[in-house]
Amino acid sequence: MRVAMVTESFLPTLNGVTTSVCRVARSLRALGHEALIIAPAPAPERYEGFEVRSLPSVSVRQFPTGVPTPGLRHALEDFEPDVVHAASPFILGARALQLADRTGTPSVAIYQTDMPSYIQQHGPGRIGSGAANAAWRWIRRMHAHADLTLAPSTATLAELRQHGVPRTALWRRGVDTALFSPRWRTDPGTAELKRALAPGGEVLLGYVGRLAPEKELWRLTEVAQIPGTRLIIVGDGPSRSQIGAQLTEAVASMPGRPNRSPVFLGRQSGDDLARAYAAFDVFVHTGTRETFGQTLQEAAAFGLPVVAPARGGPLDLVDHGRTGLLFDPDRPGSLHDHVDALVGDGDWRVRMGEAAEAAVRGRSWECLTEQLVGHYRAASDARFRRAA
Repeated sequence: MRVAMVTESFLPTLNGVTTSVCRVARSLRALGHEALIIAPAPAPERYEGFEVRSLPSVSVRQFPTGVPTPGLRHALEDFEPDVVHAASPFILGARALQLADRTGTPSVAIYQTDMPSYIQQHGPGRIGSGAANAAWRWIRRMHAHADLTLAPSTATLAELRQHGVPRTALWRRGVDTALFSPRWRTDPGTAELKRALAPGGEVLLGYVGRLAPEKELWRLTEVAQIPGTRLIIVGDGPSRSQIGAQLTEAVASMPGRPNRSPVFLGRQSGDDLARAYAAFDVFVHTGTRETFGQTLQEAAAFGLPVVAPARGGPLDLVDHGRTGLLFDPDRPGSLHDHVDALVGDGDWRVRMGEAAEAAVRGRSWECLTEQLVGHYRAASDARFRRAA
């Protein structure tokens, strides 16, 4: 098939949307399909042998946001795709879905970012609620152009249907089990990193992801004072200074002998990211607005127990008590209690991590992309039925 992938985010920007697009593109190439990637500038000219068309962008909260110029229409007309794949559509993807609908081209929308919740979080009271409702109206209108909208988790699928988004189905995310693997836990570089981060044998509590308000990283102050631990943060974003000050203050003010100060490793990728994950003892995730939670899968692939909120995407990814623990985000102290229980029981951490790794072993991107191609074909069939 010829797949036009229109994405709201791409390299060099690193986030869940970029990761998914890159993995799908790589797997499409391996499966013998052709693809064109249309993304906000700046972007590389090619990726995995596929052409990348860059469109003008403006920076919004340090995030390049694409502008749907006529270049989008020209790129689609030149490529003549069999299907348009809109990755986390909101602006570029919204226009791509409109164009596909107008020309009778089958389209699949990948719902990945809970934009209404993010908007509501940044607006006070009725202003935030009104803006979130407006976002849902835009999402319904936008996704009505798609032949199929794919949700990454059962919770998100239910939410889309509750808000009247038509023609929905479930499509989860894969994990790169070649890079994210328990083998890194015995790597000499990992051992060296762990000695540097935990010179006193501390239990390392790790987070990987964007440092932004919607990730609710303030919740980590609950675990910052657990004795004998150290927080390790991988990622960057607009909340870097604020969360750094909050966590440092939380550690400094703990009774008795304070823990070592939190460590911020910044953005990591490739082998460096793998070593960071492998150095952790417990993976902690705080955001309650995740449609999926890709980093939870990646952590599990290293054999790490995961502690995450009992809300949204993590409900599908964490088997409470077996592969990780789900805390109640509405009960103060719940995150602390769950992490503290794991810190105090090393054998439980090992058993839970082994179960977590086994659970994600079959979720390769190749398998998930084969499922996605099946959804492309279903969208094509649906388009022809709608046209008839």
